[in-house]
Amino acid sequence: MQTASSEVVRHINRRIVLNLIRTRQPISRADLARASGMQRSTISLIVEELVNEHWVLEGPTGRPPRGRRPTFLRLNDDRVIIGVDIRPTQITVALADVNCKFTSQTVMATPSDPEVAVKSIIQHIQAIVRSCEKKKIEGIGITLPGRFHQDSNRLIFAPNLKWRDIDLRNPIAKATGLEVELENAASACVLATVWFNRLEACRNLVVVTVSEGIGTGILMNGQLARGLNNMAGEFGHVPLDPEGPLCTCGSRGCWEVFASNRAALRYYLESSRHGDGLGFQDLLSLADQGDTRAVKALDTMAHYLGRGMRMIVAGLAPERIIVIGDLTRSWHRFGPVIEAEVRAQVLPGGGVPVVVPEHEDGMARLRGTVALVLQKHFGTGATLAS
Repeated sequence: MQTASSEVVRHINRRIVLNLIRTRQPISRADLARASGMQRSTISLIVEELVNEHWVLEGPTGRPPRGRRPTFLRLNDDRVIIGVDIRPTQITVALADVNCKFTSQTVMATPSDPEVAVKSIIQHIQAIVRSCEKKKIEGIGITLPGRFHQDSNRLIFAPNLKWRDIDLRNPIAKATGLEVELENAASACVLATVWFNRLEACRNLVVVTVSEGIGTGILMNGQLARGLNNMAGEFGHVPLDPEGPLCTCGSRGCWEVFASNRAALRYYLESSRHGDGLGFQDLLSLADQGDTRAVKALDTMAHYLGRGMRMIVAGLAPERIIVIGDLTRSWHRFGPVIEAEVRAQVLPGGGVPVVVPEHEDGMARLRGTVALVLQKHFGTGATLAS
């Protein structure tokens, strides 16, 4: 039988204390002891270590009715993270503190040549590094609209991005001297949801990201599902109709060719001679203005989104399905249709998952980049929920 060493126990206790400070700040040492069940002497040693390492700051003091005034603790927001969100059309490079407050963002068009893109990302990161002289940069988190091989760090599947077999992590790490964490965009959104939306008690959820394509991130039994070659969750490339339109992955009739933003634009263009150069936000606005073609295009998209989610409900039985994307702006159109489709798939004995729009204003992926880096200190790897 293998037993835990005192070092392992100390490491676990440290993470427990860090997470309590993160989620309940400002908090006193006495409250940490009560919340954790640890002895006050243990809490004092851990807090002293965290203060010396500049993870935690002290102050101000409380005003109890009697006894010593407690000193409150909070995370040091001079520890920062650089986040990079790569999308098929644009790349965002941002700076955030450990409390996920973003202080700067730069957006650029996504180059078709991945090597050019990597060089440009490095330049933007180096500019941020130069501006952070008095701050401690914990690392770089990068989200991708695709999948990468965890051992080789090479991009292996990103049909909408159209980059192939490129190493993203090592060139950026070498050029900046910082640790780099990569993750699929939808999986990063799962991290962001659990970490920053306080959903630790929800152990089974699926995040569906809807944009140029459809991505899914899966939390099962409190763990991020990865699967063989890190490919778990590619529901967007499951064919709904083998005779349907050609998908960027090479198959026909995939879920995303019927239910993505691009699908809705295609429906609108098929019903109208006008609309070249139209974006999805424009389509939402047209529908709000009463354009019947736009309303019909979005309704068709909503039905296909719900039908695709039937696969998720039957196959994974999640407690929640969280929807992220520009469509949440018009949830009054999408929500009832999607929820009706999902309810129709619930099997006897199964429960109806809650379908929730996350009105994240484009920030879920960036919050995911922060969680990617911080989980090394606050989390336990793939295990997200206790």
